Amino acid sequence: MKILVCISHVPDTTSKINFTDGDTKFDTAGVNFVINPNDEFGLTRAMWFKEKQGASVHVVNVGGPETEPTLRKALAIGADEAIRVNTPATDGYSVAKQLANVVKEGGYDLVIGGRESIDYNGGMVPGMLAKMVDANFVNTCISLEVEGTNATAIREIDGGKETISTTLPLVVGGQKGLVEESDLRIPNMRGIMQARSKPLHVKEAVDANAETNTVVFEKPAPKGAVKLVDNVDDLINLLHNEAKVI
Repeated sequence: MKILVCISHVPDTTSKINFTDGDTKFDTAGVNFVINPNDEFGLTRAMWFKEKQGASVHVVNVGGPETEPTLRKALAIGADEAIRVNTPATDGYSVAKQLANVVKEGGYDLVIGGRESIDYNGGMVPGMLAKMVDANFVNTCISLEVEGTNATAIREIDGGKETISTTLPLVVGGQKGLVEESDLRIPNMRGIMQARSKPLHVKEAVDANAETNTVVFEKPAPKGAVKLVDNVDDLINLLHNEAKVI
């Protein structure tokens, strides 16, 4: 089985976020970037398929040279090869188009991506990718087993879970549940050293016009001052007359 894991290069959630050029561009100065958490769950599950079933695991990212440390970390975790599509990740459609080209040329049986990235939270790339490569698709996936060309997946739905039987080729939008946080792997020194000699291919982008563009960024409004009350009557009065929530 040949697996491709889609990796987003995202800011660490502890980073302080700022914007430049009149709030039209994200300021990357001093920001620590990591593997998108939903993608890391998928990568860890792919490593299980590699170790248990002999699958080959490749990782791919759409972005500039600045994303290569994130790909190298994925290689240190255990992926066999990495691919960087040399173009900025401008919007969901253009990213899906670039990934679709990689999938078609690579002949992958299973593509695992996160259901959404934690920077823009678009949640659209896996579904569009599945359509572009004519593959089956399971989103919000929390469990995945593959036997031959048959796959059994569990996904979250409103109010519960749904078990699905499907076949390869398959695109999965994964999240926590594919593995647990305790299963995530920290690269050790041996993995880091091996990652230096693993292939990292730079692939030029295909023509793909972005369907959306960012006009301006805006930070959330600062929280208002906290009011402390001494008794329930005062609290009820404030909730009713000032906050108007009761």
